[in-house]
Amino acid sequence: MPRSVNAVASRRRRKKVLNMAKGYWGSRSKVFTIAKNTVEKGLQYAFRDRKVKKREFRGLWIQRINAAAREHGMSYSQFIGKVAGKNIGLNRKVLADLAMNHPAAFKAIVDAVK
Repeated sequence: MPRSVNAVASRRRRKKVLNMAKGYWGSRSKVFTIAKNTVEKGLQYAFRDRKVKKREFRGLWIQRINAAAREHGMSYSQFIGKVAGKNIGLNRKVLADLAMNHPAAFKAIVDAVK
């Protein structure tokens, strides 16, 4: 009985990895074993950094709110404490957007919590 190797599936699997490695430098995009290692590592970074991205954006929002709040004579912690105390249901993303793009609206919120 002849040996069955399922070359179609093997080729498809290798081709998929090499397609994901397009644009990598040198043998990282040409040699399957090296490309496989590089692609796996890249996928690990992608998984990890989807979480890190959320952290970094929250930090950016906090910096923007802090800068805008200080223009109106409040620190970030005072502002957020008073926003929470007045039950204003705006999250940091929305507050940062208001601070950047709609300063009059942000000033109205600051006046409301003072």
